[in-house]
Amino acid sequence: MLRTFRLGGIHPPENKLSAGCPIQPISLPKEVIIPIGQHIGAPAVPTVQKGDQVKVGTVIAQAGGFVSANNHSSVTGKVTKIDGFYDSGGYKRPAIVIAVAPEEEWEEGIDRSEELVTECTLEPKEIIDRIAASGIVGLGGATFPTQVKLSPPPGQKAEVLIINAVECEPYLTSDHQLMLSKGAEILVGVKILMKALGVSRAVIGIENNKKDAILHLSQLAKAYTDITVMPLKVQYPQGGEKQLIDAVLRKQIKSGALPISAGAVVQNVGTVFAVYEAVQKNKPLVERIVTVTGKHLEKPSNYHARIGIPIGHLIEASGGLPEDTGKIIGGGPMMGKALLGTEVPVTKGTSGILILPQEDAVRRPMRNCIRCAKCVSVCPMGLNPAFLMRDVQYADWETTEKNYIVDCIECGSCSYTCPSNRPLLDFIRIGKQKVTAIIRSRKS
Repeated sequence: MLRTFRLGGIHPPENKLSAGCPIQPISLPKEVIIPIGQHIGAPAVPTVQKGDQVKVGTVIAQAGGFVSANNHSSVTGKVTKIDGFYDSGGYKRPAIVIAVAPEEEWEEGIDRSEELVTECTLEPKEIIDRIAASGIVGLGGATFPTQVKLSPPPGQKAEVLIINAVECEPYLTSDHQLMLSKGAEILVGVKILMKALGVSRAVIGIENNKKDAILHLSQLAKAYTDITVMPLKVQYPQGGEKQLIDAVLRKQIKSGALPISAGAVVQNVGTVFAVYEAVQKNKPLVERIVTVTGKHLEKPSNYHARIGIPIGHLIEASGGLPEDTGKIIGGGPMMGKALLGTEVPVTKGTSGILILPQEDAVRRPMRNCIRCAKCVSVCPMGLNPAFLMRDVQYADWETTEKNYIVDCIECGSCSYTCPSNRPLLDFIRIGKQKVTAIIRSRKS
């Protein structure tokens, strides 16, 4: 019997419309917009000025602290301005604008060949330093700087590396196609991460709706006695770190604890491929795979997109916006956010762009809570979303904190299953931000 996590979860319609669509290259626009804060933690600090010439791979912003990440130019061209632009969250953030030159030039030392490099000669610290220099972050959407995850706190040690190849969000297929096209490179990347962490075991968790990827990686993994491919039951939100650890290791993480407390480090499969390219090819993170999809989109596709490309450029390549477009979502329908427009750029955390038709984008009228407890039964963190929403409405921050609001992973399962159409997650997000700020001020 296939494993899954043991608490809550749902199975929304998958709508993997772009499954089976090979990864395609995408032409470059006239300019790219590269935000300097594409990761959790301190924003990077620009190292270029207006008028500077850059190549593909040039460092344009350096990490602003331990929990931060470098940014590199994804194109060859001229820096035209550093200004505020709207990001995927709807906030105006500093970004570097680069006018794209007609002739492309890459920084020296970057290996752009397709040749597979299997042997890693770097020591663990050298691997981590190379990853940090390359600006690698979690590509599953969380965008946590990878070098930090590979540096456990003193007194804690990793015992197993878990690769998150679940891709449980409906519609998204970027990780699926990456596994089919770059399986050998991914396994080398897994070995590199194992060496960096000093662990002797790795497990690649893949949901069972990707049977071709499971078969492909299982065949390749026969050459590695310490890497296991584990098929998992299809269950959302299995891509959450704590849920995946429970499914793979049968260990549950305590409130407030990190995955390392269970001896596990979790890395997204896209991050693993980026690590392979950084360590074996000396290539910084300047591009990623992005799914562009939607029920009425002419050509749902998976693109090899440079960081900074406006999402409108990808949508046009997929046939343009359908006439009945209601919302453009950055990410998947469960955890993604509605975007302000098509000028928002692709960032390191952009796994997909979803075009929702008007009929699916309209909120239904909210009704009174009927105390059915469906939101409680599907919550993968064991919370009571109905009560948390009530407490946020009354600004009862002490009670919301006692009821573990900060443990919410914002998966949206509660809102999805609510028969009264109550915006549970919206209120919980507001309360979580408020309580987190209160906790932070109390500590300081």
